[in-house]
Amino acid sequence: MALCHAVGLASTALIPAGHGGWIGYWSPGIGDPSPIGWVTVVCYFVAAVACLFTGRRVASTQATGEARFWWVVFAGLLVLGVNKQLDLQTAMTELGRILAAEQGWYEYRHKVQRAFILGIGLGAAAAVLVLLRLLRRTPVATHLSMLGTVALLAFVVVRASSMHHVDLIIRSSLWGIRGNWVIEIGGILVVLMGACLRLYQLRRASGKPRPALVEAER
Repeated sequence: MALCHAVGLASTALIPAGHGGWIGYWSPGIGDPSPIGWVTVVCYFVAAVACLFTGRRVASTQATGEARFWWVVFAGLLVLGVNKQLDLQTAMTELGRILAAEQGWYEYRHKVQRAFILGIGLGAAAAVLVLLRLLRRTPVATHLSMLGTVALLAFVVVRASSMHHVDLIIRSSLWGIRGNWVIEIGGILVVLMGACLRLYQLRRASGKPRPALVEAER
């Protein structure tokens, strides 16, 4: 009971009067109940499962560096799929705004936001460089999934920037198709294509007889 009471007090402290959410205006719920929102979530989870199976198959070939890549992408897709509906970045934004107001640096919040976004961007760039180094000798299928992963990283950084003119660009539509749909779903599908192609290659390779066995049969 004491623990529940403490949690209740902590959550109440995060809610400014009149906002009504768990953290400011944010409360857990379905963030994008539209058909395209659910399609995106399904794409995330399907691609995540494909990466998981690919990672397990690659690990059986002793290619541990490549296997780690697939497992990291699996975890990242899983998190992004959950976040697609929970909208956790809004919770973080609201929490930052509340802390800024309570601690007296609200007027400097844009500088903090820019520093935070810069940190995300540098982290994403470093991740890309590490991927390029680790996967330089891997098959084209793995490079394809890496390309899709980079596209998703860029999308996450752009959305996190919350810049008005950037939002206008990615939310613009052509023939009813919005730019953010193309970037996000396109990146997921590229990752999925690479994972499926890599699985196909591994299954074909495992089905071929070894050279020593071929020589023995002759």
